[in-house]
Amino acid sequence: MRRQMTVRARRWGVPVLVVLLLGQMAVAMVTAALRQTPTIDEPVYVGTAAVYLDEHSLRFNPEHPPLGKLVIAAGVSVADPRLEPGFDGDQTELGRRLLYESGNDPWRVMFWARLPVIVLTLAFGLVVFALSRELAGRAGALVALALYCLSPDVIAHGSLATLDVPAAGFVLTSAWLLWRARTRPRLYVPLAGGAFGAAVATKMSVLPALPVLTAVAAVSVWCAGARRVTRAAGGAAVFVLATCAAVWVAYLAVDPRLRWGPPQPIPAVGGPRGLAVRLLPLPEPFRDGVRLQFGLENRPWQGFLLGRLYTGSLWYYLPVALLVKTPLGALALWAAGAVTVTVLRPLRPAAPYLLAAPAVLLAAAMYGSRDFGTRYAVFLPMFLAVAAGCVVLVRWRWAPAVTGAVVVFVAVSSLRTFPFYLPYSNEAFGGPERTRYRLHDSNVDWGQDLGRLADRLDERYRGERIWLVYKGAGLPAYYGIDARDPRRVPPDAVHGVLVVSDSAAAKATGRLAELIDSSRRIDQVGHSITIYRR
Repeated sequence: MRRQMTVRARRWGVPVLVVLLLGQMAVAMVTAALRQTPTIDEPVYVGTAAVYLDEHSLRFNPEHPPLGKLVIAAGVSVADPRLEPGFDGDQTELGRRLLYESGNDPWRVMFWARLPVIVLTLAFGLVVFALSRELAGRAGALVALALYCLSPDVIAHGSLATLDVPAAGFVLTSAWLLWRARTRPRLYVPLAGGAFGAAVATKMSVLPALPVLTAVAAVSVWCAGARRVTRAAGGAAVFVLATCAAVWVAYLAVDPRLRWGPPQPIPAVGGPRGLAVRLLPLPEPFRDGVRLQFGLENRPWQGFLLGRLYTGSLWYYLPVALLVKTPLGALALWAAGAVTVTVLRPLRPAAPYLLAAPAVLLAAAMYGSRDFGTRYAVFLPMFLAVAAGCVVLVRWRWAPAVTGAVVVFVAVSSLRTFPFYLPYSNEAFGGPERTRYRLHDSNVDWGQDLGRLADRLDERYRGERIWLVYKGAGLPAYYGIDARDPRRVPPDAVHGVLVVSDSAAAKATGRLAELIDSSRRIDQVGHSITIYRR
């Protein structure tokens, strides 16, 4: 009898833990989706999704492929916002018009737009669990799922109507299906190609992983028993063809006639990069989107790291930002998992599937010119969570207990930041209230707390003169904030309450820097907006 009870406990224990982990993640993401105002990128994607639904036009946001915005469109269709047809402004004006100037409720529209991304993020958690279970059993799968579900970066960006988490999750799904292709290549290689095509059809930044995963597809076919170069090459070709087919399907889903007239000048791209773009067997709007991305890479963007404001990019920006914004326990388990996968002989075949693609994507992101946040490397918490789950296979007596204790430490660190996941930083760097001194933009302040600011001003500073420097896509007046820009008047005229977004403060120069230095900090909102007294 006791043995039967033990068997039942084991049978039901794992599903219960999976539900609890995914449940707490769902609560965290839904809470964020309900309480955060639109971040800088979201209105563009939501407005574009509305145009997809109403007009089947590709003219907005061509620098990103359509699949992620089609996912967002599933929620936008439920919200059913009003938008006059034939809008001819730019994509930023489109988002503002949809949310604030067409009689729609931006809270409702944004929640429904974010909901499909939340569901997709939870589904990728099941992919993490499935792949980890195949490699490290149930215990390893639970460790991996816990790290994934507790990742502040995944929670923060998985609760937004943006493209980073969907693209990263599709890459992980492709790697998982390629691992399964080692036993059934005819089924899983095309599926893996389709999954990677979904990633490419969401964000072009995943393209550097194509050669790596194509080689991994060939390895999978070879390991399946077809130890012939021709069959391995055929598997690689099937993977690439399925990838291209998925991209074409995404564009045709928006406009079956694939009408395309660039809404803006397309930069010329010469040399090897230009030749590579012309040879891509993908739709013309995709190729023009790649050219637009190259044009964006050539701009002199400003960055902010560890208190330093600079122009250009730093190759070490992302590694340092990840050290700041990843729970300390997760960093330790990531490192231990990567070593375990490469050292333990039974796990070595999995190393290319878990480490090659994220390594190439991280190198490409480090080479890029936009030092805007760890969202550009959000694939790492996914892939390295799976690697970390393999630590349970280490045959050291204390390994399971230590691993469990570290996971608990990660849980405490993650839950303590609720519901402010965007500005999270770990304890070694002072926690979320100190992130603004080290990082900016989507690492801490992406415009998400405008609604909270309105509530705070109404509660504590009603009737006072408000001066506001807000960096975000929200419209302050819509939320009842009556404020003036202090940069448009002489400094001596600025008296009362000065409110500054932390991303704007990080890059402050000239008059704004003078105003901040001569003011007294009295309050903060959401660890992303600071209130001063003058």
